[in-house]
Amino acid sequence: MTLDWTALIREFVTLIVVIDPVGTIPVYLFAVQSVPQRLHRNFAMRAVAIATVVLLAFLVAGQYLLETLGLRLGSFQIAGGIVLFLFAMTMIFGDSKPEREIEEANRDHLAGAVFPLAMPSIASPGAMLAIVVLTDNHTESLADQAITAAMLVVVLFLTLLLLLAASVVHRVIGNTGASVISRVMGIVLATIAIDAILGGLDALGVLEVAPPESMSPLLDGDPI
Repeated sequence: MTLDWTALIREFVTLIVVIDPVGTIPVYLFAVQSVPQRLHRNFAMRAVAIATVVLLAFLVAGQYLLETLGLRLGSFQIAGGIVLFLFAMTMIFGDSKPEREIEEANRDHLAGAVFPLAMPSIASPGAMLAIVVLTDNHTESLADQAITAAMLVVVLFLTLLLLLAASVVHRVIGNTGASVISRVMGIVLATIAIDAILGGLDALGVLEVAPPESMSPLLDGDPI
């Protein structure tokens, strides 16, 4: 099997953007305020473990659920793209992800590993939608889906490492740094969302979309 490194990098970036490990740090710091220091490690591990189970469940059964309901993946791709685009707009123009989720946690007086840390901060609706789109059973082989699952686990492991080092990282970037990074990721996510909508239209036969051109001659092995 020949690996398409461009596609793999694209999928990895997509997972990084929709899970947003850096944007999760302020949520984690708020959630552990009333938790003893000795339990912070277990707190982070439990939150990531719950998010991993949720996202892997969507990876395995998300598309089957759609097909049971008689929904076409192309339609879901378009809907998912629209939702991702709206989510990206809130990241760019509205309150940043950390600020919004910290406010929600404060309002509900919750500081558990399940909410708001595991859901909706790590296993966000955008991440659930992206997982289903990236593992289409009709176009992606079992090996490709396994690779996507492995990349998902890698991203979640990176998220766990960031949470374990959250105090140090937050001291360096601060809330302002996390907000800036979330907005930059929102721009990337908006681009990915538009591409998902175009892909859905192409899958439904409504629009014929040309394959993306390589951004660099090096990716094609051509000399500069």
